[in-house]
Formats: sequence, structure tokens, C-alpha cells
Amino acid sequence: SQYSAVDTNPLSVYIMQPIWNKIIKIVPLWIAPNLLTFSGFVMILFNYFLISFYDWDYTASGTSPGLVPTWVWLFSAFTTFCAYALDSIDGKHARRTQSSTPLGELFDHGLDSWATSIFVLSFFSVCSRDNGKTGVSVYTMYIYLSIVLFNFMCSHWEKYNTGVLFLPWGYDISQVVLIAAYLLTGIGGVEVWQKPLLFGYYITDVLVVLLIGFSLFLSFPQTLYNIHRAHLKKTLKNDSLYEGLLPLVSPLLLFILLTVWVVLSPSNILAKQPRLFLWMVGVAFSNVICKVIICQMSSTRPELFHWFLFPLALVVYAAVSGLLGRMEEAVLGVFTALVTAAHVHYGVCVGRQLSEHLNIYIFSLKKRVQE
Repeated sequence: SQYSAVDTNPLSVYIMQPIWNKIIKIVPLWIAPNLLTFSGFVMILFNYFLISFYDWDYTASGTSPGLVPTWVWLFSAFTTFCAYALDSIDGKHARRTQSSTPLGELFDHGLDSWATSIFVLSFFSVCSRDNGKTGVSVYTMYIYLSIVLFNFMCSHWEKYNTGVLFLPWGYDISQVVLIAAYLLTGIGGVEVWQKPLLFGYYITDVLVVLLIGFSLFLSFPQTLYNIHRAHLKKTLKNDSLYEGLLPLVSPLLLFILLTVWVVLSPSNILAKQPRLFLWMVGVAFSNVICKVIICQMSSTRPELFHWFLFPLALVVYAAVSGLLGRMEEAVLGVFTALVTAAHVHYGVCVGRQLSEHLNIYIFSLKKRVQE
């Protein structure tokens, strides 16, 4: 199917696009667009692991503000900007080199689906965990991450039904806010986040309210409106309500299972291992959403239950029922490693299959020699 995306965000159209159009001119024509996409993702990953090294349990900013060196925050601003730029120019570069392919589209959106959670998890180190005075509780973090992922899912669910990807306004705004937040932290120190801003509210409170407001009152209604409009114009891809709602089943079940684990965990797993747990949430979500993206691109039906829900249900049952006992943290660790390995394996396999099928290389513009 032909890729079509619509971007109506004034920030993107009037400010960011002209910047990208200048940057794109310095990219050599022999570089494959997927290499740009992948480089951006690797930078986000590297940055995430760097922050994790200094702040494994999200307490550094709240307890001992000097723990994370200033250069790390400035480096975070730099990597976030680079990843944002690379993610914004990869498509332009593909059109410029006449190498737009379904593989590129899948590669871009697939990595985005994973990067979305990594951006959020890196940002949590800025506002730190609740320590009685400042910070955000781990439950707020979980809800916050879920809302961001819900937003991401909505735009792809919408594309599944309408064939058009309406780029959510939240994307450009969130990237600019993230870069600004890292710069602010680098310049003013993490203490900036620990002083009330207005009427006793902290910047973090304002950001949470903005995020929830944007999601529930801007992005989600926009999604429903676009689907409704396609329905009126009779341009919907799926005739039945069942088919239209099908891609939402697995992500919702995923969210329900994870929430059951968070709420009923005997050892309070989220508080004990927030970084592991939230990472696992992001990876699991990315895998589920990649299936939706593939179905939407290939006009096939997603299965009702993603395979991943079955092992997750078993683990959640074992944890919540007390079967795991003291092993809960260890099991989470092993499970997180397995989920991550499975997701990477899945990505590599899909990439290889598509590159063979389309007779192209993933990271090179050279054509494959026909066997």
C-alpha cells in the first residue's frame, strides 16, 4: 500500500520542517535512509543506558542531586535532538534517493514504537521518584507511560482503519519539551524540578496534566473524528466494527494484565524494580504494536490474541497468587530479558524477510544481485 501521512501541527510545519529541509542537504546521497533511522534509535538507547548507569532506581535526582553529572543531561539534550532530527529526515532522504520502501516504513515505525517508551523512561530520571517531598510516584510513572503508549497506538489503529497516518501533534511538542527539559536540567541542575513553579505546583505536575490533557482531549478525539470522517466518506478499510476494533484487543489485554501485576503484586514489584518493569512494558507494547503496523501495511487481519499474552498471563498469575514468593524479582528479570531478546529476534527476522522479498539491503542503497 502507498504510504500516506498528514502533518498539520504548526510547530512542525512552520518551525521544524524548514530546519529539517536544511539539515537534509548535508546528508550524502549514498547513505541508506534506514541507516539514519537506526542511528537515531541507537543514540536514544545509548543515552538511556547511560542515564540508567547513574540512576538505576530513579532516585538520584531526588536524594543526591549531584549523582548524575551535568554533562549527562546536556548529552541527553543532544542525543534527543539528533534522534528527533534523524527520525524526521529519514523519510525525506528516502524520497530524495528514490528508495522509499515498505521495509523503510516498517523500520521507521517499528523503531518508533520502541523508542517512544525509552524517551519516557529516560525522562523519569529528570523528575525522580517520589521521596516524600518531591518527585513522581512509580504508579504515576506507569500511568504516564501507558498514556503515551496509548497515544502511539491510537495513531496506528487509526491508520489501520483509514489508511492514512495523521501525525499526532503531541510528537513534535513532546520532543521539543524533552530537549528543553534536559537543557534546563543541565543548566540549572535537577533542583529546578524540586521548586514549586506556580501556586505550589511543580513543573512535573504541569507536564503530567499537559500530557493527559493532550492525550485525552486532543489526540484521542482527533483519532475518533478522523475515523468517523472516513466512515462518512466511505473510505474506511474495514467494513465491520469487529474488524475495525480488532487491533485494540491485544494492547488492551496487555495493559490489563500488566496493571493486575502492578496492583496485586505481593512484593510490590513496580516499587522494587521500576526500571526493569517499565522497560518490559515498553518492549511488550512495541512487539504488539509492530504486529498491528505489519497488518495495516499488508492489509491482513491481526490475530485476536498476540502470542505474548499467554506467557505474560502465566507469569502474572504465578506472581499475584504468591506462587513465585521471593522469586518474583528474579522472574521479572528473566522474563524481561526473554521478552527483549524475542522482540529483537522478531525485528531481525522481519527485516531479513522483507529485504529478501523486496530484493534490497537494509543498510545499503546497493541493489541485491538476483540469484
